[in-house]
Amino acid sequence: MPMSEIPLALILARGENGVIGREGGLPWHLSGDLKFFKAQTLGKPVVMGRKTFQSIGRPLPGRPNLVISRDPAFRPEGAEVFPDLAAALARARDLAAEMPAEGPRREIMIIGGGQIYAMTLPLAERLYLTEVHAAPDGDTFFPDLDPAEWRELERERQASPGEGQPAFSFVILERRGG
Repeated sequence: MPMSEIPLALILARGENGVIGREGGLPWHLSGDLKFFKAQTLGKPVVMGRKTFQSIGRPLPGRPNLVISRDPAFRPEGAEVFPDLAAALARARDLAAEMPAEGPRREIMIIGGGQIYAMTLPLAERLYLTEVHAAPDGDTFFPDLDPAEWRELERERQASPGEGQPAFSFVILERRGG
């Protein structure tokens, strides 16, 4: 598979109002969403911004962690740091190309935050979206998707996991014509 054919995918959870973050973290704690995230990203290179890496607090195990930061002094253990998106994606393509064919789907996973999503959405071929059926307060947003550009491949609704926690749906979307 040529490097240029390794698809770029975004994975995120978004409220009905477009909120994806609040004060450097998620505005909800849904263990089902975290399990979905792990299942979709395990073994694949994950690309994120510095703030997202710091909000997680450690490298994600079982997958190469590629962090974009303009701070040359930022050198966290267990992650590779790149000064820009192009350098991070080039490394991610190399890593994805080395994945065994019989393993997980070969793709580069973009895991946030807001600025990284904004830069990569035009390049993405697939979205792994957790639609949170709530409209929480937040300060980081993800745009509405144009249905003319994206088609839904799968949707799986999850009941509310408990008191005060919203229901949510796992949705996989693919760019039309891609």
